[in-house]
Amino acid sequence: MASVEINYRKIHGEKVAAVTINRLEKMNALNSGMVHKLKSAFELLSNDCTIRAVILGSAGDKAWVGGADIKEMARLCSRSKARDFIQKLHKAMLSIRNLQVPVIAKVEGFCLGAGMELAAACDLRVASQTARFGMPEVQVGLPSVIEASLLPGLMGRGRAARLVLTGEIINAKKAYEWGFVEEVVSKDKMVMAIDKIASNICQAGYYAIATQKALLRQWEQVSPDTAAQDSIETFASAFDRDEPVTRLTQF
Repeated sequence: MASVEINYRKIHGEKVAAVTINRLEKMNALNSGMVHKLKSAFELLSNDCTIRAVILGSAGDKAWVGGADIKEMARLCSRSKARDFIQKLHKAMLSIRNLQVPVIAKVEGFCLGAGMELAAACDLRVASQTARFGMPEVQVGLPSVIEASLLPGLMGRGRAARLVLTGEIINAKKAYEWGFVEEVVSKDKMVMAIDKIASNICQAGYYAIATQKALLRQWEQVSPDTAAQDSIETFASAFDRDEPVTRLTQF
């Protein structure tokens, strides 16, 4: 049965959530039901102040997320139905971007269309050597939208344009070279690589991490000069809590 499951484990003594997208028989494609379950899972996590990081994976190794459900999209026979479908998908991805802790995408297999947008919505991406990435929407008569808008910032406008205008599928090595993923490892080293990142996050200050993630979001929307000026007050306000002084005195 299709599901989005949440499990918990400890890394460096801190609570980390593992979210698994499971619609294995359909290459983990996102239909309306899965979109709702994904959004609900991250809304649940947003109310848990004890977690320090989230690892987003999927069932099997053939596809991380093979895209939005093609059969369901083929039944979107009106503008209002199409708008409703894509808006719900966007809100699910926003629930990831708005989460107070970092989300690490654990990508194995095909990561296409909405799957690549979902990976872009995560804060960090680790891919297996077998991962494949692409934005094939134009090949089925649709533009790439919503979180595809994050691609130019991650890999540059030209490379993003190449993907969304051609529907070309690239391998993990090229996705790394283009800046879309932060690390590529063999399948047997995926857990080790992700746990290392999660461990570093868990050892950092909780509020510092939450603030830094919020700043990264802000930096997407403003000029460097504005971002620098605004962050002065953010730095000052960090000292409203004990976290900086406590940690600074430990060095």
